[in-house]
Amino acid sequence: MIVVPPAIQRIPWKLIAVLSAITGFGLLVLYSAAGGNWSPWAWQQGVRFLIFLSVAMVIGRFPIRIFEDFSYIAYIGVLILLIAVELLGFVGGGSQRWLNLGFMNLQPSELMKVTIVVALARFYAQLPPGNNRSWTALWPALVMIGLPAALVMLQPDLGTALSICIGGVVVMFVAGLPFWWFGSTAIAGAAALPVLFSFLHGYQQKRVLIFLDPESDPLGAGYHISQSKIAIGSGGVGGKGFLNGSQSHLDYLPEGHTDFIFATMAEEWGLIGGLALLFAFFLLLRWSTRVALKARTRFGQLTAAGLTMTIFFYIAINLMMVMGLAPVVGIPLPLFSYGGSSMLTIMTCVGIVLAIENDSKTGTRRFH
Repeated sequence: MIVVPPAIQRIPWKLIAVLSAITGFGLLVLYSAAGGNWSPWAWQQGVRFLIFLSVAMVIGRFPIRIFEDFSYIAYIGVLILLIAVELLGFVGGGSQRWLNLGFMNLQPSELMKVTIVVALARFYAQLPPGNNRSWTALWPALVMIGLPAALVMLQPDLGTALSICIGGVVVMFVAGLPFWWFGSTAIAGAAALPVLFSFLHGYQQKRVLIFLDPESDPLGAGYHISQSKIAIGSGGVGGKGFLNGSQSHLDYLPEGHTDFIFATMAEEWGLIGGLALLFAFFLLLRWSTRVALKARTRFGQLTAAGLTMTIFFYIAINLMMVMGLAPVVGIPLPLFSYGGSSMLTIMTCVGIVLAIENDSKTGTRRFH
């Protein structure tokens, strides 16, 4: 019999296979989008993945107590980075979102998607039982969500601000806050939509209006959505074939390697390629959801649930955006779109969820 060393057995090979499949497929699409060249996108993306995958595996070996103990410090640190973006960040694509670190451009708002979940999970894990229906269970969470969301809106980045809010709200929901709080907030938010709409920047308002009627300005504000629909529709069931996409190769499709990479893929790989990618994402989300359900501690359960929703929000909003089912908000497709900050965020989520999974194997469930 072949004896497999325990260290090898502990490696989550199935998870690595799913992550590698998603990223590997993305590398092929990036290779095609660059006209059959590994540079400038595919090569860098592949190197990033190997580095961040290693980081995720290391994070997965940490005791989850470390995440709980340092959650508030991490939250404050990223909040300071968001303030630094306002003071020192550079403008790219019309938005001031990044800090130049030399080897990469860091987008602190991406890190806040993780830290807001972990910080709120610690807050509700330490909240005395029975207090989740009191005012003390609500206002600190609203402040913790509101501060970074407001700073991100100043950049401006509506999509990331929504993602931060969604991650925080999911933790609040799983923590057991009264359902009528969420219902009444949703009703109040819907009633306030006209007022909130007036606070949006001009180009953001145009994106919302174009989403409702993209054909009204097909060569202007509606160009992204129109070309994305053409690329996806022209792919049909089997696609045009690898390296044969015309929308991306002839530069009709803007951001074909980042936000609209799904349209680039769908044109060449068709419905079959799209379903294969969705199935891989389903396997990733199924794994993280099971970890949340089997978590040993309340902190682990809340964190895994919040991070699962963060990953799901990335996927759902990006796919809805490229299909014209949601306004263009600039949210990349996880592990698929070219970019370092979003991949760092996703792999950090994976690493923390992996740590929670490893913790659940160490003893009995313990909720307090």
